[in-house]
Amino acid sequence: MQLRLPTSLSEAQECLAEAAVPIGGATLLWAIWQRDGFPELAMSLRDLPDANVVERGTLGAAVVLNRLDDRVPDVLRLAAATVGTGAVRRTATVGGNLVGSTLRCLLPGALVLDARARVLESDGVHETDLGEVVAKRPVLLSLHWREPIACAYRKLPSDTDGRPPLVVASALCTDDGAGVRLRVAVRHGYDVLSGTSVCGTDTDAERALLALRDTTVGDLPTAAWEVVRSQVTGLLNGHGSA
Repeated sequence: MQLRLPTSLSEAQECLAEAAVPIGGATLLWAIWQRDGFPELAMSLRDLPDANVVERGTLGAAVVLNRLDDRVPDVLRLAAATVGTGAVRRTATVGGNLVGSTLRCLLPGALVLDARARVLESDGVHETDLGEVVAKRPVLLSLHWREPIACAYRKLPSDTDGRPPLVVASALCTDDGAGVRLRVAVRHGYDVLSGTSVCGTDTDAERALLALRDTTVGDLPTAAWEVVRSQVTGLLNGHGSA
């Protein structure tokens, strides 16, 4: 296998044109390749400046998970801290987790931030939403968001049946109009559900929860919904991370 390490977007485009396989940190791909065979050409973004940014409002796809610190909101930082072991977090990347993983541990946090994605395609760089990133699995360059007023994250212990543990993320963000907007995302099994409540200037928790009941989050089983209720109540009453 030949590995390319582009240092510019034009070089990365050339790699795509040659059908190079993006590898992220390769923590998920290595075992598959050992079983099914290695590709002839692969591409890592670890030397591409556009994919290595860590700053407020921006996170590069090639950033390894243990580099996420207080420059990014807690819904992303805490999610990254729960992925695998320390050795995995020193290798696994943001892009690999969002695009290459079936668990997508960072996805609920990115959703509640209403993050937008910059992706690289054969005809150049485009901005898109996370739904397209999950569905089409493009080469992710970076995530961008507006800083939340407050956010919260919780990952429950693993289920005994082997299903992925429940993850609940929420964020209180400035609305384009007056007041604020509450966003909630939940990983339940392998599914990620999300919902939004427009709070305006009224951050009453019960009113917000009633609005969430009309979204896909409202279809959660009782036990999962109670975790959502607890987190939303704490977030809206305290405007802090939990």
